[in-house]
Amino acid sequence: MAEVRLVAFDLDDTLAPSKAPLDPRMAELLVRLLDVVEVCVISGGQFGQFQTQLVANLPQTAENLERLHLMPTCGTQYYRHEGGEWHQVYAENLTDDQKTRAQEALVAQAKELGLWERETWGPVLEDRGSQITFSALGQQAPIEAKSAWDPTGAKKESLRAAVAPLLPDLEVRSGGSTSVDITREGIDKAYGMNRLAELTGIPLEAMLFVGDRLDEGGNDYPVKAMGVTTHAVEGWHDTAAFVEEFLARR
Repeated sequence: MAEVRLVAFDLDDTLAPSKAPLDPRMAELLVRLLDVVEVCVISGGQFGQFQTQLVANLPQTAENLERLHLMPTCGTQYYRHEGGEWHQVYAENLTDDQKTRAQEALVAQAKELGLWERETWGPVLEDRGSQITFSALGQQAPIEAKSAWDPTGAKKESLRAAVAPLLPDLEVRSGGSTSVDITREGIDKAYGMNRLAELTGIPLEAMLFVGDRLDEGGNDYPVKAMGVTTHAVEGWHDTAAFVEEFLARR
């Protein structure tokens, strides 16, 4: 792996449990990793989630943040750290019409399929600017409830399959454990990785991606399909072990 110049990670269930803060061990490993390579985090959450879940839990003494690339909402947005602050480089925002149609289709099909839950933790639909996200149990649902709701992914896939034909001009895909994400057509994590290569000058051949949903149909799969070297994990403990091994080889 000596040729790797950038390591990219999914966030939920890769660097941390879903919507949970980064563990101190993982935070320390990311800081050490920034000393040797560029690091990117690309995930379906909005930038606010990146701040509270990831950035706020890095050590106060963390340096090299200019080497940390943040790509919320599956790479439809991109942020860099400059002058002590995070600045948005781009955002592939949806139009108001696209947002309305996406939300209407999600609600209608979720109810048709019996997937519209009456008891939820927070809003089921979220407008993330460049992405509309449906979270079956709400944005703040506990990990245990989310894990139990759709352990095989069949519910998410049935909703995605029902909504996609209604929105031919948009990208509809499975997201996290209970979510379906909608973005502009052709924009997914592969798009984000391509833009990252374009804007940093680091070729895709020199990148490594780590994620928990690299299976076909998973939201990390487009990165694997485009030919980027990938490493599959099953939770942040796996990721931490992998990063320790990577650092030992450098």
